[in-house]
Amino acid sequence: MLQSIGIPGLILILIIALIVFGPSKLPEIGRSFGVTLKEFKKGTKDIMADEPSTATTETQKNKEA
Repeated sequence: MLQSIGIPGLILILIIALIVFGPSKLPEIGRSFGVTLKEFKKGTKDIMADEPSTATTETQKNKEA
C-alpha cells in the first residue's frame, strides 16, 4: 500500500499536515508517532519471542504422550 504513494504523494501529505496542524504541532505529533511505533515494535518482538517457547513446550508434550 505505501509503496504506491511515492515521493510526490509523501510531499503532498506533509504539506496538508503542515496546513492542518501548523508548524508548532508537527514536532510533537512526530515524536508521539515515533514513541507509539517504538512501543508497537517492542510489543511485537515480545510476542514473537513468546511464541517459539510455547511451540517448544507443545512439541515436548506431544513427544511425551
